[in-house]
Amino acid sequence: MFLVALNALVLLSSLILVDRQFFSLFNFQSMGTQVPELGLLALGVMLAMVSGNGGIDLSGIALANLAGVIAFLLAPLIFSSEDAPAAFFLAFAGIALATGMLGGALNGALIGYAGMTPIIATLGTQLLFTGLAVGLTGGSALRLGYVQIIDDFGNMPIWGIPYSFALFLLIAAALAVLLKFTRFGNHLFLMGSNPKAARFAGLRVQSMLFRTYLLAGILASIAGIIIAARNSSIKWDYGSSYVLVAILIAVMAGVRPEGGYGRVICVVLSAMALQILSSLLNFMQISNFFRDCAWGLMLLLFLANARVDWNAYIPAALRGNARQGS
Repeated sequence: MFLVALNALVLLSSLILVDRQFFSLFNFQSMGTQVPELGLLALGVMLAMVSGNGGIDLSGIALANLAGVIAFLLAPLIFSSEDAPAAFFLAFAGIALATGMLGGALNGALIGYAGMTPIIATLGTQLLFTGLAVGLTGGSALRLGYVQIIDDFGNMPIWGIPYSFALFLLIAAALAVLLKFTRFGNHLFLMGSNPKAARFAGLRVQSMLFRTYLLAGILASIAGIIIAARNSSIKWDYGSSYVLVAILIAVMAGVRPEGGYGRVICVVLSAMALQILSSLLNFMQISNFFRDCAWGLMLLLFLANARVDWNAYIPAALRGNARQGS
């Protein structure tokens, strides 16, 4: 309910602060093409956080960019984008997904089997993935050029909804089903909320951590495909602030950094709210540097709010009255 109200509040503020052009179909479609890449990275962060043990994935955007770089370099060796654009796009997507699986498997092996602290492990792989992308490209941007099927996927709508946003919603729905109705999801929440009970229950914690970060890597590679399609280019440092934003989206969604709780629908609503707010700041011509500062401040406030027991500041008499009224 809080996130629905937050989306409504941001939209109402937009109506007051900027002109009606903000509410044009084109602007909403434009925002819809930008939500998926952030939302997918935030879902990966959510999975890592839910797993407990200080879970976090700082390597998401670096892996997304590396997946795009490797796919760009290898896909033309299999199919020509001019002669077989659909086959080229399938090869590009397949190679990117394979890269994401390998990167996620590396994170999972370091955290699950080697026992490394998640923040240190994913910080290290972030630097590794970034270094590989820089080495393969020489630090330059790679241009895909205009490939209609790729450009349509990244920027065009179907029945008014951008293809990439529709894919994001499908992936989010599938992930929600996975977490709510499967053994993997139940074990993941148990492992995050009570790791001692999980071990006594015989859960294979190492395997669970491996699969969790593997899945986060796959989500990052899909974000990399969407980034490449939307921009018709790939660069090693695209979305340099996305690590902070993905964590902010997860924390705004109520995902507990200590583990054991998180809802996919809340992450989706949080990503949408933050994108609407970002577009509002763009319409108001506010500097990107201020926006990054605002994201950092919001992250600190939401983290502090999760740590504070506000009931302790309510007088005992009022707490008693509230209980009687309920």
